[in-house]
Amino acid sequence: MQVTVTFKNLEASEHLKQFVSEKLNKFDRLFDSPAKAEVLLSVEKFRNIAEINLTGDKLNIIGKEETEDMYAAIDLVMDKIEKQIKKNKQKIKQHRPATRKAAKREDTDLP
Repeated sequence: MQVTVTFKNLEASEHLKQFVSEKLNKFDRLFDSPAKAEVLLSVEKFRNIAEINLTGDKLNIIGKEETEDMYAAIDLVMDKIEKQIKKNKQKIKQHRPATRKAAKREDTDLP
């Protein structure tokens, strides 16, 4: 997965980049084709904001979370992203079987 991490009002930290990359690599198994992730980590006064824009498999998923701790914000936004991906995959699975059954019936009806 191609990951781009951007820091806003925050010093760039290699540890945060690595933490985000490890978390996002778990989503590779959920995508059929390579995905691209854009991560924005920012600080506004006392709020730490983590925003992820994940693109792949003809879908675009956006998650945003803000807390007092950056690592907690990253964990929460990862949970949101995972729920959205699984929800989308479930929708796709529910629609596919009907089309497959219809295609099989058409093939068997022809002499």
